[in-house]
Amino acid sequence: MAGRINDDDVKAVRDAVPIDAVVSEYLQLRNAGGGNLKGLCPFHDEKSPSFHVSPAKGLYHCFGCQEGGDTVDFIMKLDHLSFAETIERLASQAGITLRYEEGGYTPGRQQGERTRLVEAHKAAAQFYVEQLDGPEAEIARKFLAERGFDQAAAQHFGVGYSPAGWDHLTRFLRGRGFSDQELVLSGLSQEGRRGPIDRFRGRLMWPIRDIAGEVVGFGARKLRDDDNGPKYLNTPETPLYRKSQVLYGIDLAKKEIAKTNRAVVVEGYTDVMACHLAGVTTAIATCGTSFGEGHIKILRRLLMDNAGSEVVFTFDGDAAGQKAALRAFEDDQKFAAETSIAITPGGMDPCDLRLAKGDAAVADLVEARTPLFEFALRHVVSRHNLDTTVGRAAALDEAAPIVANIKNSSIQHESAVQLAGMLGILDTQFVVRRVSQLARWARERGREGGPDQGRQQHRGRPQAAEQARPAPGPRGPALNLRSPAHRVERELLKLALQRPDLVSPAFDAYGADEFTAPPYAVVRQCIEDAGGTAAGAHDSAYVPRVREAAADDTVRAMVTELAVEPLHTRRDPDEAYAGVQLVAVRLAAVNHRVTEIRGTLQRLGPRADPEHLAAVQNELWVLQQYGQSLRERGYAAL
Repeated sequence: MAGRINDDDVKAVRDAVPIDAVVSEYLQLRNAGGGNLKGLCPFHDEKSPSFHVSPAKGLYHCFGCQEGGDTVDFIMKLDHLSFAETIERLASQAGITLRYEEGGYTPGRQQGERTRLVEAHKAAAQFYVEQLDGPEAEIARKFLAERGFDQAAAQHFGVGYSPAGWDHLTRFLRGRGFSDQELVLSGLSQEGRRGPIDRFRGRLMWPIRDIAGEVVGFGARKLRDDDNGPKYLNTPETPLYRKSQVLYGIDLAKKEIAKTNRAVVVEGYTDVMACHLAGVTTAIATCGTSFGEGHIKILRRLLMDNAGSEVVFTFDGDAAGQKAALRAFEDDQKFAAETSIAITPGGMDPCDLRLAKGDAAVADLVEARTPLFEFALRHVVSRHNLDTTVGRAAALDEAAPIVANIKNSSIQHESAVQLAGMLGILDTQFVVRRVSQLARWARERGREGGPDQGRQQHRGRPQAAEQARPAPGPRGPALNLRSPAHRVERELLKLALQRPDLVSPAFDAYGADEFTAPPYAVVRQCIEDAGGTAAGAHDSAYVPRVREAAADDTVRAMVTELAVEPLHTRRDPDEAYAGVQLVAVRLAAVNHRVTEIRGTLQRLGPRADPEHLAAVQNELWVLQQYGQSLRERGYAAL
């Protein structure tokens, strides 16, 4: 049984790794105001950023899908790790040595499965790098040199060599304490007649890293004629490696992709190397599979679906390359970014182009790109006989929907005019009208797509998240969180969590009955259980204590959401703003009680006990006077 990680070490790990640094490894974040950051949620597809991160609180929350938590929660949910595996990974990044209770620390026995597989890949990558310097790897070094890659380039990309024997790596990793079961599960070894043998033998090795920079697999290139395997052999599907969800070079390219709003998609490992060495440091490649849905999701999070961003595909000019380009065009509408294609001259890939014409030619190839829809249009038009009326009409029928799908309306119009010219149709406006009609029909179909369609369009606005959220605990009727009272209760709770110094000590004197929405009353109680705002005014552990005080995950998620959601003020919140919220909540509670008492008086009627009637009337008068004072004097009347 695995030992328990020391609590002090867990806290040290949480404190040492800033949440914005961790999240930025997976998606681009930009300023959301109030010290918060936002980006496209990695847990669900969305078109506008609703994923908020609060570096000060160490929390994140998505107002679209309601996922939220701290740094540990983020890694656990996104990478499907256990709590222990997540702490181990973050500790490794922070350089913290963990202590394990219940019998000490035995790495092979106590680390989580995924952590063990990552460690095995890390050791294998270093082993392969060291083998590249040996005499047997002369053929590998020659292969690299012939393609313009020197020793420095190999080191930069971590390129290595797998020895030709049966079990060199397997024996090496066994010596590091890895079990045969772990080696087979990782894909580094495979079952042989007499036990595990190396999966990769006598090949040039590229480490494939995930977006966080961890080695999760390998790509292996055949070097010898007597190797009967495929030209390229990749790691099989494993708990670490899924080819549809990894992009080679993403760890090196991600910062430049986010910075320049451009990604260049090439076809192979050597093409990525050539592009980066030629200055195109946004180049990435798929690993033994076509560019698909999983790869799109990775790029969308880095590009933030900015309308000014761009994805450039490079393909050979041969038939296979054109087919791949058209496949990519089918996915075009899944990007808000513009998509372009760069066709390499003479069938050369970027690696060949760099060898033949130098670094500048690779950079020029990308700059001379063509919009992907234009490429697709020309391909469609080329299949028809434009010398006949029937041929031109058929080409228009096939090409017009392509133009109608272009997201940018001005480009759509220009492309319709361009299409008319391609087809030789003199009545340009006829083509423009046809395209506009198709685009309008597509929009109408989208609006008829049901309630989910409409909700998707509104994601990203925190206000939308509060309109129909059920209360924690037993399910009941949906709360009307649109009411002014509930909105101001929400704002006050946000201040109590985000800026306790502004609402303390007044907030701590508020009773549970002053929060009329049940979820907010529960959160208010969590704040009290954590010591109140007075205790949290200058304590970095305040919000974690409030989260720990939550009775269940639903309440904890509400606390996280309120701690991250931006305040409804364009200026930095101050005591005056906090005072307005405090007064509004108290006044709403007073008005609510006044309404209740009036109802009581009406029910009592003229035959009521005079003493009881007088007491109720006196309470009403006191509350009315207090309400008047709150309206006139504001915070001073609290």
